[in-house]
Amino acid sequence: MSKLKLDNVTFSYSKNKILNQLNLEICNSEIVCLIGESGTGKTTLLRIIAGLEVQDHGTILLDDEIISNDSYNLETHNRNIGLVLQERALFPHLNVFENVTFGMRSSTKTKNLRCDELLDLFKISKYKSTYPHSLSGGEQQRVALARALAPNPKIILMDEPFNGLDRALKFSLRIDTKEILKKNNTTALIVSHDYNDGLACADKLAVINDGQIIQIGKPKDVVLNPLNKDIKKQFVCETGDMIYWKYVIESEID
Repeated sequence: MSKLKLDNVTFSYSKNKILNQLNLEICNSEIVCLIGESGTGKTTLLRIIAGLEVQDHGTILLDDEIISNDSYNLETHNRNIGLVLQERALFPHLNVFENVTFGMRSSTKTKNLRCDELLDLFKISKYKSTYPHSLSGGEQQRVALARALAPNPKIILMDEPFNGLDRALKFSLRIDTKEILKKNNTTALIVSHDYNDGLACADKLAVINDGQIIQIGKPKDVVLNPLNKDIKKQFVCETGDMIYWKYVIESEID
């Protein structure tokens, strides 16, 4: 279990300000879904937290310890942060077992036990010796999630983890992902353009616009009480899985 705090994080690219004094706090074992349209800085924020990019200003703390500020930046491989990219980025020449255990620094026995545990949780045990090209998109995403969780990271970051999957797969994978994160007491930050991801998976929903968090709270509270018309419009125009509307929302937004 770990907690993450971002304090006044600012980042610019080619003189364009992508993040503007952004503040965010994620508690131990909490799942937060960061929602925003393309170009709002979601992926950039994940890359900064993971150490793949360095912010211009601001401080990032993991378990109350500074991992990055204006004068210090902890190397990516020392942060113990799991990252799941949109592209999944599985190694095509490695089978599922080898992909899942790639980042583990353990004995073969420990790797086998951890891999078996995760493949069982993700319901893909039969694919342990299979190569990525033989897997469906949903199966590949489950392998990518298992690989990120295998080293027991302090926090896991997920970039549009359900993007590109059909509705049925999204539905099942969202439920399985939340269940597995909770079983492992894993702190997680998911970024998405789809509110349904947050409604299905998250303890909190955070909305980003113009490089800042403009609203954060329990998913139902954010949906039922959007702070401005832009947030309201973005949700009302969402055409995702209607079951989440019925489950989470008990009255229409006017």
